[in-house]
Amino acid sequence: MGDFKNRINVNINDQHYTIVGTDNPEHIRYVANLVDEKLKELGRKNAGLDTTRKAILTAVNVMHEKVQLEEDNERLQQQIKQLQDRKDQ
Repeated sequence: MGDFKNRINVNINDQHYTIVGTDNPEHIRYVANLVDEKLKELGRKNAGLDTTRKAILTAVNVMHEKVQLEEDNERLQQQIKQLQDRKDQ
């Protein structure tokens, strides 16, 4: 039998979307709200951008943040390993 999927209605950039997924509905709403806030923030800073450009720039900004977090995580994992190796010596 397939996984139960939630159908969650959200508004992003004043547009209605139905998101289907297995995640907790509150998590889906939270993520959608973060996307909406990022789009609005970008729109306030760059009033002349159309919706497509705002969406693309928002995606680029979010991916930039994701890559930075992954790099930070990798660096911290290496530091933990180095500390564990020192402890084991």
